[in-house]
Amino acid sequence: MRPEWLDVGGRRLEAAWWGPDAGPAIVLLHEGLGCVAMWRGFPARLAEATGRRVFAWSRAGYGASTPIRPPRPLTYMHDEAADWVRPVLDAACVRECILLGHSDGGSIAALYAGTQADARLRGLALLAPHFFVEDISIAGIEAARDRYLTGDLRERLARYHADVDGAFWGWNGAWLNPAFRAWDISAEAAGIAVPTLVVQGLADPYGTAAQVAALQSVAGAWVRPALLAGVGHSPHLEATTATLEAVAAFVAEVFPPT
Repeated sequence: MRPEWLDVGGRRLEAAWWGPDAGPAIVLLHEGLGCVAMWRGFPARLAEATGRRVFAWSRAGYGASTPIRPPRPLTYMHDEAADWVRPVLDAACVRECILLGHSDGGSIAALYAGTQADARLRGLALLAPHFFVEDISIAGIEAARDRYLTGDLRERLARYHADVDGAFWGWNGAWLNPAFRAWDISAEAAGIAVPTLVVQGLADPYGTAAQVAALQSVAGAWVRPALLAGVGHSPHLEATTATLEAVAAFVAEVFPPT
């Protein structure tokens, strides 16, 4: 891992690279409680499996990046896609890329691809993304709130986030706001014009295969599903080999070996 810092829009963002120094990049967008470190060993294995360089950053409010105090607006994923992805790619000097997003990061990647014209973007690899709110999503996030208040979730997250309460409540508070039940990005996803891989665990406590079907019904380019039985919300950590195989095959199609 090669760590670095990016100064973007008045925010200081932690970032890191893995793999080769040049060529197309796989850009990682973390989940709603994630950060660079919480990808764990996946980026290094991804770089090895694909032969491509891998880049990740912690969005503002996460990891060691500039904190953001809650509440967050219910449009926070739209805002991230509209205002921050492009400047980060510019600051990191990314010229061609696949966006690989997990959970909220997958939704942000889809929003960016569907609403922002960027010739650098060649494909999407989405791990457990959200396109609309399901009952199971709310139940899972309520359970996370309970674990944060009475269990060990706060302690575990505090190892990764400089402002753990800001990171948790910014995410949890937005999703559990009653108005968020209307959140749906199907219209924006209809603008996706690049190939997309979707990896979805069939034991995901935050979403079902209906999320994959929602994207397949609207996307303007081909969508390849990889449905993993018995796998939860983090396929890259719970079923790393299967996830790497699916992503590596996809990357080889988008960026064929030279």
